[in-house]
Amino acid sequence: MQKKKKLDKFTGKKVLIMGLGLHGGGVAVANYFIKHGAQVRITDLKTREELLPSLKKISPTPSRSPSGRGRIRFTLGKHLEKDFRWADMVVQNPGVPKESKYLKIARKHGAEIENEATLFFQIIGRERIIGITGTRGKSTTTALIYHMVKEKYANALLGGNIATSPMFSIIDEAKRSKDPIVLELSSWHLENLGEKKLSPHIAVFTNLHLDHLNRYKNMHEYGRAKQNIFLHQSKEDFAVLNWDNFYTLSHYKFAPSRVNWFGKGEDIDSPGCYVKDGWICFRDGKRDEKISLLQSIALLGEHNLENVLAAVCAAKVLGIENDAIAFVVKNFHGLPHRLEFIKESHGVRYVNDTSATTPDGTIAALKSLGTSNRQSVNRNIILIAGGSDKGIPQEKFNQLGELVAKHCKAVVLFDGKGSMKLFQSLKISNFQFPISNEIINMPNALGVAKSFAKRGDIILLSPACASFGLFKHEFDRGDQFKKLVGEV
Repeated sequence: MQKKKKLDKFTGKKVLIMGLGLHGGGVAVANYFIKHGAQVRITDLKTREELLPSLKKISPTPSRSPSGRGRIRFTLGKHLEKDFRWADMVVQNPGVPKESKYLKIARKHGAEIENEATLFFQIIGRERIIGITGTRGKSTTTALIYHMVKEKYANALLGGNIATSPMFSIIDEAKRSKDPIVLELSSWHLENLGEKKLSPHIAVFTNLHLDHLNRYKNMHEYGRAKQNIFLHQSKEDFAVLNWDNFYTLSHYKFAPSRVNWFGKGEDIDSPGCYVKDGWICFRDGKRDEKISLLQSIALLGEHNLENVLAAVCAAKVLGIENDAIAFVVKNFHGLPHRLEFIKESHGVRYVNDTSATTPDGTIAALKSLGTSNRQSVNRNIILIAGGSDKGIPQEKFNQLGELVAKHCKAVVLFDGKGSMKLFQSLKISNFQFPISNEIINMPNALGVAKSFAKRGDIILLSPACASFGLFKHEFDRGDQFKKLVGEV
């Protein structure tokens, strides 16, 4: 007698994907549940036309699914309450606020609320996961750690909020492999992980700065979401924290795990990673080791030193050899969309820094690319910036305005509330150079920027704002810039 095939635990489960999105995460989750025989519905406030690139990637319904199972239904351009009453599980897109009335309806009718992170942790387990979060530098730090881990573990995996690898795009490989998994985790991922009391085995918290105040009431609430990366660890786990960031330094006491520090000075507590006499060093409490010369760092900018220190510290926790760590520090040149040099044409350099979605990000870019001579008046940067302000206060834009006045010869601003704040900051800083504002698309922005440029100048896309309203997302903004620059 033929043995009956064991049913998957998701077979027949009514799963509602709330937010398909355009980054690939929603598609990967939907395809996973379709493959495992769930009844899948997808709802998104975007229209079918807006979501077409994602819809084309949805797997077809399995031909052998039992009647009614594996079938996909779509509610696009709106949400319907009946979908949320129907669901056994709602998979919440990171962009959906936890206060959503539709989530409340789903909970009232007994649905589990998950996101890609909580599902990944529950399916794979937390023991192999290295999680990275922070306001600035988390993608670069995540990539650095991944490359260092790969030097020891050939089957290590990379995923999460990092654009190239949604978690569910690597989940089948993660099931087969026993090697570490490096995940970039957003505050939105961590909100749901906190509800499930889940934290990764190794938690890396790069920093906390003003951001996402359109989503959170204040910095305390934003920081509390980020803290979930270590709040539910055990004493057998590790937290890698920033000695130089006020928030992580003042909140480390909430970490129940073994804390390792990284900082630019040698006064950090042990164990940890620091800088001394031109070397990146690591102190384990018993001895100090030299890991890599500072001058060997391939990444551009002072801000990237912080990212390198965080990655080195995490790699030491994992037992990666010093030579392997130093090799990555020397050979890792960065990720797309982050101070990415595109080309030089007629003596003008074009740099894509679209991932700078806050004033702090653009401040870091200007410090990296601006003249190192503080007495110089050679302003050679044409800055393309602006967009949505994400609730960040005027004071932070004023800090950016001071640096723009120092390094920029012209500013081109997209339409948006953040642009208005930056424009106001330039008036306060007595910026006497051309400002073009209320630009509504990238061809116009680049065309205006080129009209100001001459040999030796830099055209820098570093918006200091979110892309809401004008572009699909910040990577679309950067891709449009790169495509147009390629035609220069």
